Amino acid sequence: MSLSQAQKKAFRSIGHHLNPVVTVSENGVSENLLAELSRALNDHELIKVKLAITERDDRVAMLNELVADSNAELVQTIGKMALLYRHNPKVNPKLSNITRFENHHGRH
Repeated sequence: MSLSQAQKKAFRSIGHHLNPVVTVSENGVSENLLAELSRALNDHELIKVKLAITERDDRVAMLNELVADSNAELVQTIGKMALLYRHNPKVNPKLSNITRFENHHGRH
């Protein structure tokens, strides 16, 4: 399932207000990191990930690995931040960033 441009735009708007919930360091991808990433995606659907990696090529490779391992979709990357989305049909509406901010879209 690929996201439409309209969905990506809406998700970027929501993502702008999010803080990173997972940080990836130079240590790379571990089982614990993938478990935490999966838990965050299940709870929130749309999450911001911080890639605390100096080299740009290493960041891109790490991000590709995370996206593949988590079955998430990459919505956007800016610098060392990435916005990931994975749909959860049984998500708790109180936790889902999509549900919580669906009427937000940059308007106050």
